Amino acid sequence: MSVASNKTQWQRLALTAVFILGLWEFLRLFSSVLTPFVVAAGVAYFLDPAVSRLARLGIRRSMGAGLMLVAGLLFIALFIVLLYPVIASQASVFVTNLPSYIKTAQADFATIMANLQHRLGPGAMGQRLQTLASNQAGEILGFAAGTAENIIGGSFAVVNLLTLFIITPIVAFYFLRDWPDIVRHVDSWLPRPYEGLIRAQAVEVNRILAAWIRGQAICCIVLAVVYAVGLTIVGLDLGLIVGLTAGLLSFIPYVGTVLGAVTSILLSLSQDPGWRSVLEVAAVFGFGQALNDYVIQPRFLGDRVGLPSVWVIFSLFAGGAAFGFLGVMLAVPVTATLGVLARFWLRRYLQSPLYLDAPPSG
Repeated sequence: MSVASNKTQWQRLALTAVFILGLWEFLRLFSSVLTPFVVAAGVAYFLDPAVSRLARLGIRRSMGAGLMLVAGLLFIALFIVLLYPVIASQASVFVTNLPSYIKTAQADFATIMANLQHRLGPGAMGQRLQTLASNQAGEILGFAAGTAENIIGGSFAVVNLLTLFIITPIVAFYFLRDWPDIVRHVDSWLPRPYEGLIRAQAVEVNRILAAWIRGQAICCIVLAVVYAVGLTIVGLDLGLIVGLTAGLLSFIPYVGTVLGAVTSILLSLSQDPGWRSVLEVAAVFGFGQALNDYVIQPRFLGDRVGLPSVWVIFSLFAGGAAFGFLGVMLAVPVTATLGVLARFWLRRYLQSPLYLDAPPSG
């Protein structure tokens, strides 16, 4: 390798390192104000295929972008008009009854511990352990409620109504209108010797990301409807709000279902103590998870998405810990990109002399 070539390689590595560090610091400093722009970019990425189809039919991109955004805003407005009164009513009931829910959870766990003590025999479980278990049930429920309040409050403190309904649609419109120009400009900046290689990896990232977003959107919508309708049918007082929340949180694999099931079981015990209500709630969530595992994901995701559930969960929590709400939104795109790059470098390694050549003989 010549000196000039070696120097160029080190320059590329230094430039890459400076870019990554600069991007990290930029996100850290401006994470609170970047949220509407990232949301707008996500909306534009999601709607670009539809706007491109309209453009092929002869409709200008500006007109197509406006039509798609208006349709999306009308759908959100209709959803709010139809469901907001019920959701607000159930949320008010939950806040009002939260102390009684905590007391009921403590009493239920105390009863369970007493039954275990009776079955296992005297001395098997100490009184302090029983008290600790019953107290922890109430503390867990209180912690979950406080966490939800903090998340909702923090999200709306950053993404307030002005941002959601004015700034984000405007930025999304410009992103949608100029999307081909943005892609073309970024493509023109690629280093010429590696442009084909970089484009191939970008296409793979786009394929994985588009399939994941489409599949998870369908999954969340279907599960939200199944859980909300099912819990309402079985008579859970807060069935609508718990079911919708569990479904929307299902973009984190299994987390939405588990949290929704635990919350629903605790609420059902406080509303109607007995195994029948617990079994009905468990049947709703079992049916929803089975529908997701055996119908939705094989049909809309299958083997096309190279994003293992463990990595998705880790990336979402890591992104949230690093950059808050902004990090959660960026977690999956970053994970998809890193996954494609890791598989690319693994293929290069398996074809390299470092892997194939035998070690020199002694």
